[in-house]
Amino acid sequence: MSKKKMYRLLAFILFTFGLLAVVITIEFSRYSNRTEEQSNNGLQSTNETVNTADKENFNETTDSVDTSTEDENLDSAVSPVPVENTVENERKDTKKPWKDINLLFSGDIYLSDYVLNQYKQNGIDGILSKDLLDEFQVADIAMVNQEFAFTNRGIKAENKQYTFRVDPQNVQIFKDMQIDIVTLANNHTMDFGIEGLTDSFETLKSAGIKYAGAGNDLSEARNINYFNVNGKKIAYLAASRVIPEPGWNAYKTKAGMLTTYDPAFLLEDIKTAKSQSDFVVVYVHWGLEKHELPEEYQRNLAKQYIDAGADLVLGSHPHVLQGIEYYNGKPIVYSLGNFIFYNSINQTALLKVSLNEKNEAKIQLLPGKAENSRTIGFGNDSDKAEFYNYMTNISFGIHFDEEGNIIPQSEY
Repeated sequence: MSKKKMYRLLAFILFTFGLLAVVITIEFSRYSNRTEEQSNNGLQSTNETVNTADKENFNETTDSVDTSTEDENLDSAVSPVPVENTVENERKDTKKPWKDINLLFSGDIYLSDYVLNQYKQNGIDGILSKDLLDEFQVADIAMVNQEFAFTNRGIKAENKQYTFRVDPQNVQIFKDMQIDIVTLANNHTMDFGIEGLTDSFETLKSAGIKYAGAGNDLSEARNINYFNVNGKKIAYLAASRVIPEPGWNAYKTKAGMLTTYDPAFLLEDIKTAKSQSDFVVVYVHWGLEKHELPEEYQRNLAKQYIDAGADLVLGSHPHVLQGIEYYNGKPIVYSLGNFIFYNSINQTALLKVSLNEKNEAKIQLLPGKAENSRTIGFGNDSDKAEFYNYMTNISFGIHFDEEGNIIPQSEY
């Protein structure tokens, strides 16, 4: 082969290889673009799926916390808001405002035959007017003095002029009134002996009503009853300074009641209650019947109770109202008189206590009377004014406003 033909063949081969390289380069470029496009499309699809899921998840979270979130806010969100932080912040922002605790107290209750006859004929409305019943039913805690035994058993106490017992089925009246706790520390709950007293325990327990000041032994008689309301703990204690004989005392292995002739036990229990609660109530049976002024020993004991930690001291037994005073800023209500008893009561009252967030108590007397065995509130303003004037005259350094709120002398 001549050199000329060789050169031509070589040129043809080089040209062919060059053309093939160009074709391969073009096709490789097209293939790369398609692969990148498919990869981008796949990534975009994946991102859309993730974003959609995130938005749905975000919507579910925010729906339970803040239903006002708009779609455009979701589009600009980098990541969902953590559920726990959102809920925690909402709780802080929606803290419920404080509502004063409503405590209610009455004096002596005896479900006499007069009262039971009215109840059988007309129900709870036959023995208590609606305005007074409403006070019991809206109270956070309602307490009364149960001046009788719930029993059909027992031996009547000797040498007692009056002995009181009531068929246990009539505890329904207390349930209708929505009474939460009673004091059994008085001179009538053992009128039919220990059997009558222990029957009262069982009757009250079956009705879901707590009792204070008496028990199957001394330890139970000294029991402190606690109630939790609005984050506050309220303590209730009771004792009697009036019993007909020493055998009514509770002992280590004998049922009876806590007495406060010697106040050592009660003072110790008040200190315990104060260390474990926000507000301490002490209900005492004391004084002389039909006397509208307290005995000096009542005033002395009340001050000892308050020095030990009591925030409110109130009493019963005289069967009439007695005066009110303050000691170291704490109220003492010496007697609330009869509330539901025989056929008629000239004057009675409910004690209403409003406890604020600082554990400060505002007290109010709601006056009433009983006619035909039905206890009713005073509806006449002039009757109320006369009642408050009377209570001011038998009290010590207090004043009433038109609503019956009691104002200590230091505040007016």
